[in-house]
Amino acid sequence: MLQLRLSPPRCPGAAACPMAEPAAGEDTGTGREVLGSSPITIVVTSEADTWDIDTSSLGLGCGPFVDWDKMPEPEQPAQIPQDVLGRPPKELKRLAREGCWGWSHAGRARLYPRLIQQVSCRLVTPDALVYRDVAARLFGKPSVSSHPLPEFLEGCPVPTYCLSPRGVTALKKILICVGALFPDITHSPLLPALAALLLHYSEDEAQCFESISRLIASNAPHAAYIDQSFLAHQASCMTFGDLASKHCPAAHKLIAGAAENVLEVYSEWLSWLFPGLPFGYAVRVLDVFLLEGQKVLYRIALALLRHFRLSVAPAGLQGSDIKAELQAFARNIAEHVTVDKLLERAFGIRLFSRKEIWLLQMANRKALVERGITVVQRRPSFHLAVDMQNFSSSTVTAQEMRLVWSWIPERFSLFPPLLLFSTSEDGCSLQRFYTCCEGYEPTVLLIKTTEGEVCGAFLSSDWSERKKSGATSGFFGTGECFVFTVRPEAERYEWVLIKKPELAKAVPRSRQRSPSPAPESPLGSSRDSPSPKHLAVPSPQRRARLSPFLAIRHFLLPSKTASMFMAGSRDGIVIGGGGGQALSLDASLLWGHTERCETFDNPPLCREHFQVQLLEVWGFRSA
Repeated sequence: MLQLRLSPPRCPGAAACPMAEPAAGEDTGTGREVLGSSPITIVVTSEADTWDIDTSSLGLGCGPFVDWDKMPEPEQPAQIPQDVLGRPPKELKRLAREGCWGWSHAGRARLYPRLIQQVSCRLVTPDALVYRDVAARLFGKPSVSSHPLPEFLEGCPVPTYCLSPRGVTALKKILICVGALFPDITHSPLLPALAALLLHYSEDEAQCFESISRLIASNAPHAAYIDQSFLAHQASCMTFGDLASKHCPAAHKLIAGAAENVLEVYSEWLSWLFPGLPFGYAVRVLDVFLLEGQKVLYRIALALLRHFRLSVAPAGLQGSDIKAELQAFARNIAEHVTVDKLLERAFGIRLFSRKEIWLLQMANRKALVERGITVVQRRPSFHLAVDMQNFSSSTVTAQEMRLVWSWIPERFSLFPPLLLFSTSEDGCSLQRFYTCCEGYEPTVLLIKTTEGEVCGAFLSSDWSERKKSGATSGFFGTGECFVFTVRPEAERYEWVLIKKPELAKAVPRSRQRSPSPAPESPLGSSRDSPSPKHLAVPSPQRRARLSPFLAIRHFLLPSKTASMFMAGSRDGIVIGGGGGQALSLDASLLWGHTERCETFDNPPLCREHFQVQLLEVWGFRSA
């Protein structure tokens, strides 16, 4: 077992808490310290080595753990309404987002414990009394005692922000007790940062422990606060990658072009916030996090990513270490945007519902389990990313396929591509196309025209779904489908509701079944028949199968043209519908047509009437 030795901090009377030993000329006004960097060091030691705990830090008082000379914000009278906790949840969230108590340390100290007491958690949750009992047994006998650092902290940053030496000692003790009382936690990068931030506003160690304990034990539906295993954390990283791909396409394209492994970049998203952000920004994030949960962190990180893209020079990031650039940007965020503007931009991003994001996270978790990641595993035992070095295709290069792979949902990009069908090997037969592709979900369709243009589609559902409509062909698929171009320019066009989620509302249970719309004829010009005001398209579920992310039945759609993803018949295939067809191919797979459609709101993907030179379908090779 690895243990860490933490030496007491040597806190100069500076106005900032540097994250690391600053280079010459480097600005150190970040407002935080991190265990593991100067002046506080983390040293990997042998099993026999331990680290010291000063037991004289138990005490009460206002802000007893803070070095006030290092706090970046001046103390101001709290502008908090007397009945703030009695306000409706929406208004309370609005007040937190607007920074109602953002300038008051005393206001936070009063509010944080009360807000956390409102968090729904498991019936048996360790509280302040339990902490005092455990701390007395662990640290109460000698003035200095030795204890190993909890294993769930291995590889996790432990920021100290503006804590005093006494506060750093208290933080160590709290984390040790968390490890003792929550033995199921195996990996939790967020937990030490939350403990450190809450300790700034706690009257004693026991109050801080109880707050952290309630966040760990939260059982609110679809609203987790703290990931507690590598499996859960990695699923969150993949979920952020999916959200970044959808909501920050320009930044995502920049990262995909500069990084060999996009997932590896997104796996550090949480560290952009904690300990990346300066203390003054971090506590403003905490204000809203305590009310809204993990979805807030996704929002802030997405806003950070958008601002990062704006800060990059037109020449891009060629030759740069993209991960280091992002970390440096977060540390110096005050040079680019105020905390108010950052939060304003974050809450201006139109994310889907908490339930939809939870479905996506559960789907990512399931994919990781299929790759062999377990709940008790602390770190991956193998490389999760796909190696495109040996990739070979007659339609796209390895570099182009790497870009396409960066667009697809993270849970599928864990698996290497598998060629299912190629007109050069399997012939130009629609029936052969169906035979080769059925049983695989999802698939990537690539088309190279005789003019040298390359376009395609990511198709989320098995082509065998077309048979479930009986004699009448119907559209099927989910909102994860998208169409794209590769040459001459690379661009992706997603479901219109991703850009405009306000067009749809959640479907009440009583209205979750409705007939699927019939597709327009391939290569035809027929237009849609009158549609009902709202239409939800169900997809029959296999038993024990996770409800898919962006399944159409979860939404009330303004018209059927907003959900025409994919359809197939003996006459050909259609991808995208409503006012036109994004892609359609005839039964010979030699002739196609492309135009704008309402489902993807795309322009023609190549010449409107095109001849196919080569068509390939790629699936995903299971582990």
